[in-house]
Amino acid sequence: MNLKVEASYKSLNKHHEELCGDKVEILETRDSYIMILADGMGSGVKANILSTLTSKILGTMLLNGATLDQCVETIVKTLPVCRERQVAYSTFSILQIYRNGEGYLVEFDNPACIAIRDGKLLEIPFKTRIIAEKEIKESRFLVRLGDTFVLMSDGVIHAGVGQILNFGWCWENVADYAVKSVYKAPTALRLANTISQACDDLYMKNPGDDTTVAVAKVMEWKLVTIFTGPPASKNDDHKIMELLMESEGKKVVCGGTSANIAARYLNREVRTTLEYVDPDIPPIGYIDGIDLVTEGVRTLSRALTLLKRYEKEDLDEEFFKELDKQNGGSMVAKMLIESSTDVDFLVGKTINVAHQSPELPFDISIRMNLIEQMKDVLVKLGRKVTLTYF
Repeated sequence: MNLKVEASYKSLNKHHEELCGDKVEILETRDSYIMILADGMGSGVKANILSTLTSKILGTMLLNGATLDQCVETIVKTLPVCRERQVAYSTFSILQIYRNGEGYLVEFDNPACIAIRDGKLLEIPFKTRIIAEKEIKESRFLVRLGDTFVLMSDGVIHAGVGQILNFGWCWENVADYAVKSVYKAPTALRLANTISQACDDLYMKNPGDDTTVAVAKVMEWKLVTIFTGPPASKNDDHKIMELLMESEGKKVVCGGTSANIAARYLNREVRTTLEYVDPDIPPIGYIDGIDLVTEGVRTLSRALTLLKRYEKEDLDEEFFKELDKQNGGSMVAKMLIESSTDVDFLVGKTINVAHQSPELPFDISIRMNLIEQMKDVLVKLGRKVTLTYF
């Protein structure tokens, strides 16, 4: 088994605070993925420093092969304890998922991890250990494809306390909401954003505590192959289509000339529609055997805009409404965000004279620029991207 884990998080700062007192570290080793959520005592600058130090110490030591005992003992010796309240400097949760399917979870005073499998809560058994006079919960278990894990700071379960809810949004209610949302929010960032938005609503847009939701989803390998632009030599039409059709996973063709090449190779008709879902984006087409057929430059430009917003976490309800629209740009972006771990671009070098002067070199052409930018954003999103030119 060679699992891939998508991990992301969303934080809300306590009102009137410029810095968040929670910190999330997401790390990848040769054989595992690690997600750490630390919640610093108090709020603001002090809490931010404490949580940052805690997450960095844990992450650095784990990457270098340290044991949990060594990690906790180092934190206890390094960071201070509150003189007045004599409480922990920082609480934390550590989730480590190995590529071979093993899972490891450590929790110290944070709300318990929510584990979801097949649309239901998954109970993870744990053992309690005392390390450096701290009570630590430790779990070892096996993960499966499709499993989802939600770590959170206590700002999540306190959401709405004394306002909309008398006692806050208790763990059971958060877990129930996460289970109901997991299929509607198929990516880690989308689920984290969905739960975080619910917390913000319960706080009436005025969070009374730093609030962080971190999500890890165990994914299967998913390839999306995009063919765009006719090859510089027509002799390569056959070659580029062979690569497209032999690829596993989703197949996308962007561009009118590219669609005609695909139709000729497959000996099938390009079916078009005049239904303009978005007046700025030409309608999609249909070819049997191809998952998505769209126009070229304008469609890719819209997809790139959405990918950049997603990468920068410029997310709100309007963003996801745009992502769910049935125009070519949104459909390409959604497929890359929600249905890919790997992306292969098959790019033709012929310059479309409708877009620019053919005298300009290809490396500054519009299509080339769009594809290069899409590659950069997708890599930042953790995708493995391959570009092949013809």
